[in-house]
Amino acid sequence: MLIQVHHLTNYKYSDPVGLGVHKLFLVPQHRPYFRIEHQKVRINPAPLDSNFRQDLAGNWYQQAWFTGQTEDLQINTEWIFRLDSFNPFGFILDKNFEDSAWNEEYPIFNYQELKSFLVPFLHQLSKRDFREVVIPLKKKSSSLVDFLVNLTQLIHDDFKHKIRHEQNIWPPDLTFERHEGSCRDLALFQIEILRSMGIASRFVSGYAFNPDLEDGHELHAWVEVYLPGSGWVGLDPSLGLFTDHRYIPLAVHPDPLLTMPVQGAYLGSAQSSLHTQVDVKVIRP
Repeated sequence: MLIQVHHLTNYKYSDPVGLGVHKLFLVPQHRPYFRIEHQKVRINPAPLDSNFRQDLAGNWYQQAWFTGQTEDLQINTEWIFRLDSFNPFGFILDKNFEDSAWNEEYPIFNYQELKSFLVPFLHQLSKRDFREVVIPLKKKSSSLVDFLVNLTQLIHDDFKHKIRHEQNIWPPDLTFERHEGSCRDLALFQIEILRSMGIASRFVSGYAFNPDLEDGHELHAWVEVYLPGSGWVGLDPSLGLFTDHRYIPLAVHPDPLLTMPVQGAYLGSAQSSLHTQVDVKVIRP
């Protein structure tokens, strides 16, 4: 399958501003199931210079720096991807990891010697647990993978997905209280549940394509969990799915704010507004 992605990011400022150094997390991160057939990036005003760098989480991004002043920053990217089929369940979980806690009423899993490396992916925003969610769901699950399937489906079924144009992410407790949220809110909520169980999780920002998706899913957020023996496994609580070849990540990080597509600052007291638009279409089935 060939798909085309157009992504527009447009910042407007109420008065002329000087642009600081910007990090553009608009570079698709490598996955074996897609290949880039075409790419084009246009930045206006044109930066004085730019280069590709890699952050601590392994994400490649474009760093750009500017001179002069502007009332507008526009970034247009265009991609054509060749997608090959990918089975998200094609893995074997390390049974020792599952056995480390599965028999407990509220399991807290143990990564043994890997735990020190995974500390940022285990950090909870609050110290609460989610017993009212985890315990009954675990009773209905036959294994850890089955639990992950059921949890992802539960959030999709019981929480209303809403499109929020604000750039913030709700705290997990607020999402739980309101039983609704954007894809970003639902992803962070699932991360918080998983981390309360000692399951390393990270936030993913990128493109999701599915002809059955409603508007607002093209620029998307989801979750990846680290399962020994299997590596990082993608979960999409907005749709109740394990992620397959139709998910193209732009950034992954334990901190959701560090996956924002455009990160930077400007000099001056002007107010800013943001408009984004992502269009995805099939070129060849």
